[in-house]
Amino acid sequence: MSQQETVLYDAQGPKGRRRTAIGTVLAVLVLLYLAYLVVRRLADQDQFSMEKWGPWIDPSDPSFDAVWRLVRVGIVNTIKAAAVAMVLSVVLGTLIAVARISLGRIGRLPLVGLVELFRGLPVVILIYFGVRVLPTVGVDMRDWPGGQVFWGLILGLTAYNMVIFAEIVRAGLASLPRGQREAALAAGLTNAQAMRYVLLPQAFRTMLPAIISQLVVVLKDTSLVTFIANYPELLSQGQRIQRNLSNPIQTFIFIALLFIAINYALSRLATYIEARQGRKSAAVAEVTDAGGNVPVGGGA
Repeated sequence: MSQQETVLYDAQGPKGRRRTAIGTVLAVLVLLYLAYLVVRRLADQDQFSMEKWGPWIDPSDPSFDAVWRLVRVGIVNTIKAAAVAMVLSVVLGTLIAVARISLGRIGRLPLVGLVELFRGLPVVILIYFGVRVLPTVGVDMRDWPGGQVFWGLILGLTAYNMVIFAEIVRAGLASLPRGQREAALAAGLTNAQAMRYVLLPQAFRTMLPAIISQLVVVLKDTSLVTFIANYPELLSQGQRIQRNLSNPIQTFIFIALLFIAINYALSRLATYIEARQGRKSAAVAEVTDAGGNVPVGGGA
């Protein structure tokens, strides 16, 4: 073992390595035994029968088509609510971040208060406010496309996540070198143009991993409406299925796998966009020299 590998801890001697190996083996055996007990208990309760799993995996099962039809509706409604909330959260969050940076110390105080207020509240409270409280004070969204519950869910998700995105974008802007803005202003751009064309694109590329993580959170948080009102998103549809088929373990295993698949697809999409943007930036760098005027490899 090299000195670099042991800089944070002392290298184990023969006895230490032996104790570690024995502890690892014992831990694995304990976990295997616990897994055996769980599987045996589930088998005793007939949880592995096709009566429980058939509606999900057997096309010949009478309930198979109905189950997956409900799931499709749930996936569409989940993605629809998440997509609207994502767009609104990113746009409003970016505006809040830019305004907070651009305003003076006194002028930004209301925005700081807004950020701290919504960031300190649980998102489920904001969803409850949007779905249950707003109609009681006269905010009627029943005639809007999607209905009252849909837009109440959107408002709750947006109110919480826009301030999170605002902090993410603000951190991305703060991480950029001061020379970026100064160079943009020296090139003749206004403050707004420097922010739009120079600073914000770099900030979004810098903070893309955090942005992706928060987008995944937005999608998962759509399921919170299940405990507040009747909106047929994915988790609500899962509850409806298991109430009719009495197979909660099987149903929620599939619902969990579907959420994982959707979130993984979202992460891959964001990674693809990031790679595409990187290729575009590299292409621009190849075409333009350091002064930004003469094409590389071009004529005199």
